[in-house]
Amino acid sequence: MNIEHLKKIAAEKATEEVRNGMVVGLGTGSTVYYALLKLGKMVRDGLNIVGIPTSDGTEKIAKEQDIPLSTLAVHSTIELTIDGADEVDVHLNLIKGGGAALVREKIIANASKRILIVVDESKISRVLGTSFALPVEIVRFGWEATQREVDKICGRSDVRGGIENPLITDNGNYILDCHFDGISEPEKVELQLNNIPGVVENGIFVDRADKVIIGTSSGIKYME
Repeated sequence: MNIEHLKKIAAEKATEEVRNGMVVGLGTGSTVYYALLKLGKMVRDGLNIVGIPTSDGTEKIAKEQDIPLSTLAVHSTIELTIDGADEVDVHLNLIKGGGAALVREKIIANASKRILIVVDESKISRVLGTSFALPVEIVRFGWEATQREVDKICGRSDVRGGIENPLITDNGNYILDCHFDGISEPEKVELQLNNIPGVVENGIFVDRADKVIIGTSSGIKYME
């Protein structure tokens, strides 16, 4: 079945949990895109919500879809966040950051009462780090030294976009894509990476997701 269809059905299913008057965290990525389109239609049909976006790209799409936006300065608590993931393990731990928004996504996740993760079936793994490199956002100053320390943990990392033309995040930083043979202790690795000077945040999300909505060739499935 078409992978875009699987993304669409998962994302649209998540929007069914959005209620009138909610403050909603708006994730980033190709699957969440379909949730933004659906929420836009719901708003135009009379739904009253406020969205808090996790990236400049999501903010742009939300504005195009007429979704009212706010910030954490105004709304310190988010009732429901809909976001995607690049990899999900059997314990609902996540790797995120394929869209380079992992820092803001983790800030939004931390402020959220409930988090729905929307994915297609290809994103499910028994162990994290087996099908997707782990993104680590680092400051640009002294990045070579930071990368050397990161590589002591993961073995090998690549500067996203390449050294000659590196991707710059919304926060003005670089991303290292770190290659593991599997991350059996994600909470430990998350803390180890974040203790390195120069690391802003990494894409491991432990004990964050309340429900994972999966678009599969046989319909919608859930993990919770």
